[in-house]
Amino acid sequence: MSIHKKKLSLFAFFILTVLTVTLKTYFSYYVDFSLGVKGLTQNLILLLNPYSLIALVLSVFLFFKGKKAFWFIFTGGFLLTVLLYANVVYFRFFSDFLTFSTLNQVSNVDSMGGAVGASFKWYDFIYFADTAVYLFILIFKQKWLSKRVFSKKFVPVVMAASVALFFLNLAFAEADRPELLTRTFDHKYLVKYLGPYNFTVYDGVKTIQSNQQKALANEDDLTRVLNYTKQKHSEPNPEYYGAAKKKNIIKIHLESFQTFLINKKVNGEEVTPFLNKLSSGNEDFTYFPNFFHQTGQGKTSDAELTMDNSLYGLPQGSAFSLKGDNSYQSLPAILEQKRGYTTNVMHGDYKTFWNRDQIYKHFGLDKFYDATYFDMSDENIENLGLKDKEFFKESVDYLDKEKEPFYSHLITLTNHYPFTLSEEDASIDQPDTGDSTVDGYIQTAHYLDQALEQFMKDLKDKGLYDDSVILLYGDHYGISENHNKAMEKLLDEDITPAKFTDLNRTGLWMKIPGKDGGVNETYGGQVDIMPTLLHLEGIDTKNYAMMGTDLFSKDHDDTIAFRNGDFITKDYKYVNGRIYDNEDNQPVTEKPKDFDKRKQQTEKDLETSDKILNGDLFRFYDNPDFDKVKPSDYNYPPGPKGSEKQ
Repeated sequence: MSIHKKKLSLFAFFILTVLTVTLKTYFSYYVDFSLGVKGLTQNLILLLNPYSLIALVLSVFLFFKGKKAFWFIFTGGFLLTVLLYANVVYFRFFSDFLTFSTLNQVSNVDSMGGAVGASFKWYDFIYFADTAVYLFILIFKQKWLSKRVFSKKFVPVVMAASVALFFLNLAFAEADRPELLTRTFDHKYLVKYLGPYNFTVYDGVKTIQSNQQKALANEDDLTRVLNYTKQKHSEPNPEYYGAAKKKNIIKIHLESFQTFLINKKVNGEEVTPFLNKLSSGNEDFTYFPNFFHQTGQGKTSDAELTMDNSLYGLPQGSAFSLKGDNSYQSLPAILEQKRGYTTNVMHGDYKTFWNRDQIYKHFGLDKFYDATYFDMSDENIENLGLKDKEFFKESVDYLDKEKEPFYSHLITLTNHYPFTLSEEDASIDQPDTGDSTVDGYIQTAHYLDQALEQFMKDLKDKGLYDDSVILLYGDHYGISENHNKAMEKLLDEDITPAKFTDLNRTGLWMKIPGKDGGVNETYGGQVDIMPTLLHLEGIDTKNYAMMGTDLFSKDHDDTIAFRNGDFITKDYKYVNGRIYDNEDNQPVTEKPKDFDKRKQQTEKDLETSDKILNGDLFRFYDNPDFDKVKPSDYNYPPGPKGSEKQ
């Protein structure tokens, strides 16, 4: 019987909307989201988790009558679809899910238009196919819709069934992943077990709780934090303590750099010949091959926060955007107070991106050379901003005029997703993985390597090289899990969860005047940079609350915590709830003796860092070794080469 003879009831329309939104969610699970689903239980959970909230939300509209009820159900389904699709696009770019906190970062989208645009796929129409059909029916085929009212007494039954389904889902989730809601560092876990819609609700609750923490925080919270961080204090290595006292510090951010590129050849040509040379151990630089990024949703801004404050980024959103008005005891301010440094950041993008123009004032940074200090002509722009070669060329002239000793942080841009480069700048052939992101990454990384080599020559020509600490680091991964198939072609090996963790090595290179270079196999992460540099300066760190430890110290803690609660040590790694041996990346047959201790420490470190940021605890701290920064003392006027971005 045709649909116009047997009219579509309100309840049938409700069921159809629930089913189609659910089917789209399933489609996203298996096509767009990398959730690491394994086994019958997890697949069953995946089948269950979309229904409960979809049905609960849409069932509210069963109370309404007539055409209004159909339109309300349609609108509800459409909004759920928009939420799903927004998560899909966001995941393709960030390998994470939207949170309420990330909505505060929406101002960054304008500056990342090209990167966001590359996240759209040809099959995306599937997500809105049902929307188009339902809209057609509601506008042009209203005669197909039944005017019969759905009995209101059954609506609570539908709602109760939805709630019951949620608790059934939660029971299965807790059975497979105990303490899911109490140890929630990894958003992928939550979406896998709860679904994207329940995750959004959960995140809303967590966001409210987080916002309340600052109002409720007090000095007792600070005392507990200090008691914990003092236990983490590492004694400096006498050989390195004070070795770089009052030496210039030049810290260079290698955008999206991963160390699988070191000594990698494509079509017989080295991708990063200059960095290969620095990594050999035969140059002035000490190379740390087992150095990992520890960023979360804040990506580059998280790397900045972590390296200048020895704190982790937030579990949701960027601390730069969300905690920009907090009190900090940052590396730049300490260097200024203790050693008389002038401090600056150089970056070929505009100062409002990631709220830098505000949070830098709280870090005590003297100057911010943003895009208005550089020639931003069209020929000098690629992807997100200023090309690296032009950036370094102009930056070295500014460095030459800085009052010494200075601390300068240079942030590159060209090697950024979606990794585009003009033909004239591309001086290495792409591999043939079939993935434009991975193929482009090889070219932009090669370009970055060339730019870096020229910059080192320019530093020598200006007389700035020999007497400076020079630090190079990768800020976060460039190639996400969404590109594992192409990476398997490039590396000629399987990209398992354990292997992907290995690929989070982003590298650290450090030149210390008067010290020989080499290769240091120590396991470390971005939280370790601040205590390392302070000890190189000969600054006592016992009164600073830091989550990391000195890389040169015999007391260095080599448990590297990741923002999702995973961690890695020199012997094994903990990934997605499983332990793998570092030698062969195979699951271990016997739990390591120190596993529980290291897992608890990882959780405690992340929780402690979150307490500091969410409670703004440093506002209570009268540190005898630190004068509180007055943000009003700092101002970043536009430079001579352009106006501020409107």
